[in-house]
Amino acid sequence: MSDLTAAQRVALARHAGRPGTADFISALFTDFFEQKGDRQCREDPSILGGVALFHGRPVTVLGHRKGRNLEENLKYNFGMPGPEGYRKALRMMTQAEKFGRPVITFIDTPGAYPGLEAEARGQGEAIARNLAAMSALTVPVLCVVTGEGSSGGALAIGVGNTVLMLENAIYSVLSPEGFASILWKDSAKAEEASEVMKLTAADLLVEGVIDGIIPEPEGGAHADPEALYRVLDRALLRALDGLKRLNGAALAEQRYKKFRAMGVTRREKP
Repeated sequence: MSDLTAAQRVALARHAGRPGTADFISALFTDFFEQKGDRQCREDPSILGGVALFHGRPVTVLGHRKGRNLEENLKYNFGMPGPEGYRKALRMMTQAEKFGRPVITFIDTPGAYPGLEAEARGQGEAIARNLAAMSALTVPVLCVVTGEGSSGGALAIGVGNTVLMLENAIYSVLSPEGFASILWKDSAKAEEASEVMKLTAADLLVEGVIDGIIPEPEGGAHADPEALYRVLDRALLRALDGLKRLNGAALAEQRYKKFRAMGVTRREKP
């Protein structure tokens, strides 16, 4: 599928049948115990997570949750969390830190919910707090971009020691439609924007934003989810094993340096 255009990958990333966080948890983990609520305001169902076993090892697993039909999309707010969702995620990650559990996140969101009520309840602060807290975690953090990864809504659970992307996932500062609207005042140019933005897994691997690409079955992840689960399971296991050599402080330091180095250009030597 290497000959697909960026716009075609955007379409696959948004495919309604694409596996989501609930599917990955069911397929890759056992003994999952869901945790709900932010202990401040309410339960946000657009973030799903809890404690589970991964190959017999206790982990905290969480991610964005979308729907496959209109009813589910409305229930899960189209995968756009409010501040309560990010506070719930932070509560789970803080608990993982306390008990020494690795954190595994699945990223698939068009962005954090931009509604007035979300801003009034501290959307920006909630995202910022997650970024700061994830940067300092002393347990392994693995992040997988499985579909759309847009804006701070994605990054709020994306500060990992190892960041992987499915082959047809996308990861960017905003949607192609938003980019086209800002740059050319025309959202209809989203296809052109997809090429300019360098938002595909192949682009981001070259730029050092991600650490690896998970190949998808021919036709996309939805075409053969079971095959994808097998490949992803092995990739997560390798990533966790690779982080065993780092102690708590070294994990935080590696994660900090990794993200600080992004976007830094080196001047040519005279």
